[in-house]
Formats: sequence, C-alpha cells, structure tokens
Amino acid sequence: MSQTPVLEVKKLKTSFFSSDGEVPAVDEISFSVGEGEVIGIVGESGCGKSVMSLSIMRLIPQPPGKIVSGEIRLKGVNLVDLSEKEMRQKRGNDVAMIFQEPMTSLNPLFTIGNQLTEAIRLHKKLSKKTAFARGVEMLQLVGLPRAKEMMSEYPHQLSGGMRQRVMIAMALSCDPQLLIADEPTTALDVTIQAQILSLMSDLNRKLKTSIIMITHDLGIVAELCERVIVMYAGKIIEEGSVEQIFRNPRHPYTVGLLQSVPDIQEKKERLYSIPGNVPKPGTIHLGCRFAARCEHAHERCTQENPPLYKTEEERHYVRCFLHDKGGSKND
Repeated sequence: MSQTPVLEVKKLKTSFFSSDGEVPAVDEISFSVGEGEVIGIVGESGCGKSVMSLSIMRLIPQPPGKIVSGEIRLKGVNLVDLSEKEMRQKRGNDVAMIFQEPMTSLNPLFTIGNQLTEAIRLHKKLSKKTAFARGVEMLQLVGLPRAKEMMSEYPHQLSGGMRQRVMIAMALSCDPQLLIADEPTTALDVTIQAQILSLMSDLNRKLKTSIIMITHDLGIVAELCERVIVMYAGKIIEEGSVEQIFRNPRHPYTVGLLQSVPDIQEKKERLYSIPGNVPKPGTIHLGCRFAARCEHAHERCTQENPPLYKTEEERHYVRCFLHDKGGSKND
C-alpha cells in the first residue's frame, strides 16, 4: 500500500439544525485513507458513521443538515469548496458509494442496463454500444451470471445478493479512486455476505481502489480491513491497525465492543453488553462523551474534553485520559 493519501479529512464538522438549535452529528473528525488501503469505521448506531460518509459524498440533505467546517480533500481537491455541478463530476467518477439497501438504491422502473450505463455515459462520454459493453463487463467482473441478459432485467427480478453485486458494479464502473461501502452486507444472509466481502477484497487487489468500510460488524473489519477507526457520539475515540485494535484495544468503549462479540469457543449464559445508551447528539458539551458509561471514569473525565493521545505503538491513537502521557495527535 502506498502512503500517498487518496482522501484527507481534516476537522470535519457536520451538524443538523432544528428549532432546538444546532446538533453536531460529526464533530471535528480527522483521518486519511492511503492508495489501495482498506479502512474500517465502526461504532454503534447513531455514532455518526453514515453522516460522515454522506458528508464525503456531499449528500447531506440541506436543510436540515450542513457541513459547518473542515476539509474533505480527495487527491488534494477540497470537495467542500466545489459547486453541486462540479461535485456531480466527482461522484461516481472519483469517489463512489455502496448504500445499505440495494432495493431502495436501484430504481424499480428502469432496467439494470439503463441504470448501469447512465453513469458510464455521463462520466466516460461513451457511445450507447460501448457503454453497454462496459456494463456487461462490470457485471461479469462482480461474478454475475448471464450478464448480457441481466442488462435487460429489472431489480425485482434479482435476488438481494445479485442486487448488491449490481450496486458494486455500478460503483466501480467508472474506476473511482475511493469506494465508500456503508453496511454493504446488512440485508444479506451469511453465505452471500461472505461472497460480497470476498468480491470486494478481490476488486481491491485487482483495481487498487481504496475502500472505506462502514460497519458495526467487527468480523467484517477483521477479515477485510487493514486499519480501524472507532467512532462514538460523533468523535473518533480510537484509531489503529486491525492487529492493534483487536490485540490491544486501549479505549474502554473499544474494549466493550470486543467483549460484546460472541466467542464460539467460550460458552456464556449471557453476552456482555456496555451499560447505558449512546448519548443524544449535541447533549454533551464538556467532558468525555463515554464517561457516563465508563467504569474507569473519574472527575477529570466530566470536566475536560480528552484529545487523541498517541500510544507507544506506531499510528495508534486513543481519546482517553487513561493514556495521557504528554503527547497527543493534533486532531
């Protein structure tokens, strides 16, 4: 993997506005993705994972949402500064996204071929015939049988796994440098999940596409990703390699997430669960956002906002006062 960043997110803050005021869903997060790198972003529902991905794609509904501050640099270009017309040229072409539910992402009124070739013709300026051939090629690339015949079929004629492969084919049809996959296997059974993950891993190796895998499934992260970002209440609370996070988690929240995963070799009457609930966005202004659920919390945790501290391991950071040893990442 090259160390050249394809994506650099710097102090990104995305908020939603209502009669109650501003609610920050993503609160000044910073991270980067290298060429050909696969990173996982994990956390409970409501932690800001999907809002972060929609911010990168500039698909936050406005109103009520808005990117308040920060930078999203794709190959050096700040996407926040682009007009909607300029951003349409970037979507699909340079950065693409696979959404959670393929049935709602595909238009039931148009054939697979119509939807697949639309983006190809828009970005690649190809003829109908050439775009059709490219569409068939992409369906074959993602392992779909009868690719040519499938171009004239409608979404309802395909199974869930097939529709998800079509979505992956659409996302990769214009050779994007970055692919964002938001819970791409949530609605699929275990066998199809394994096939989709294997497919994405193969495509990453063949096409050198960088991937951001957004998931709550730590098994997917362990199988597919090289680096992990753990989010909680709109903040990055731990970042490190897959080995570092799984072998030596440092944040009490990360430890709790890993303890919550069932172990097939260990019989337990009850699974571990982290006490309490994720705080409502915007309700904690001072102190660590995990303090109310943390067994290690002390007075400082409720009075100061912890930065991301560097651990003694390379590129391993944790937002917890337990690791305050003088150095912190500038986040």
